[in-house]
Amino acid sequence: MHILIIGGGVIGLSLAWELAQRKDLRVTLLDRQDFGTEASWAGAGILPPANRETAVHPYDQLRGLAMDLHPRWAERLRELTGIDTGFRQCGGVYLARTRGEAAALAGMAGELRDQQIPIERLTPAELAEVEPELATLNSSDLKAAYHLPTECQLRNPHHLQALIRACELAGVELRPQTEVIGIESADGCVQAVRTSAGELVADRVCITAGSWSQGLLHLLGIETGILPIRGQMVLYRCARPPLKCVVNEGSRYLVPRLDGHLLVGSTEEEVGFDKSTTPDEIAGLRAYAESLVPALRQAEVIRTWAGLRPASFDGFPYLGRASGWENLYVAAGHFRSGLYLSPATAVVMSQVLADETPAIDLAPFRTGR
Repeated sequence: MHILIIGGGVIGLSLAWELAQRKDLRVTLLDRQDFGTEASWAGAGILPPANRETAVHPYDQLRGLAMDLHPRWAERLRELTGIDTGFRQCGGVYLARTRGEAAALAGMAGELRDQQIPIERLTPAELAEVEPELATLNSSDLKAAYHLPTECQLRNPHHLQALIRACELAGVELRPQTEVIGIESADGCVQAVRTSAGELVADRVCITAGSWSQGLLHLLGIETGILPIRGQMVLYRCARPPLKCVVNEGSRYLVPRLDGHLLVGSTEEEVGFDKSTTPDEIAGLRAYAESLVPALRQAEVIRTWAGLRPASFDGFPYLGRASGWENLYVAAGHFRSGLYLSPATAVVMSQVLADETPAIDLAPFRTGR
């Protein structure tokens, strides 16, 4: 059976690699540009803890499966490709400086304890012990702080490089710079995909094109409501890592790398497919980061960029066979969690594409919901 995957970000690459390990399948992966150059590359690689054993809702089960798989995938990818993806358990600190944020964190802490995920509330003194650079944070402004010791991270570009190489080694037919210009269908079945490099025919087609998925599905009259949400980022280079943990506050975060780089993100802007950065938002991210870690005022900003996250109306991705279609499948709309959920998405979607019962009930993720 030949499976064609349209969209070569982390979801498409992960699915292609997982499928290619099934000996009875031929897998083709295409993208309108180079692989892994959109939201998958632009993100920070934060992997919050999850527990599959205690998860009840399918979304939490998907998160739990992802966190079971990430360390295994990191090891397998390193063995196969020699590329270190940067996976490590660094821990996470969560801060609140308003009563509303403190209430939200208290709710999150209760949910995590119910799921038997370690979390502890920190006093200002304990916070300074965990992260000395945060000792300058005004304790009167700090309404709450929590520590999640099992939070992890990946380096997105390294992970994507490893996936591309793993797909090559597994025999995936990789077609970068191949844009879809039309999809021919009849009676709920995709007949052919017309591309800038010619026509492709496959037994099954899966759309994994992130924010661009809705445009492709629209060609077939399918509406999902996937839309791009821009997130802007700042990258500092420090002489040494100023933090050990990922620091989270609301939708913003600081992610330290072992080599001294530090990522700051991110905005949430509905601006269509505009990936430009804006002076005001970049200045706001810098002011935020430097208020938490004053040492960053002396650090060099080496790059700023923006990516487009594929949001859905209810926060859940679309996973499974498209409603009313015989051979069309969708894995898109992961918003801020594409890299996080990618290995779990690859596993359950490979099961669906191979006519197996998926490990997780995908009903909440169906198209047309």
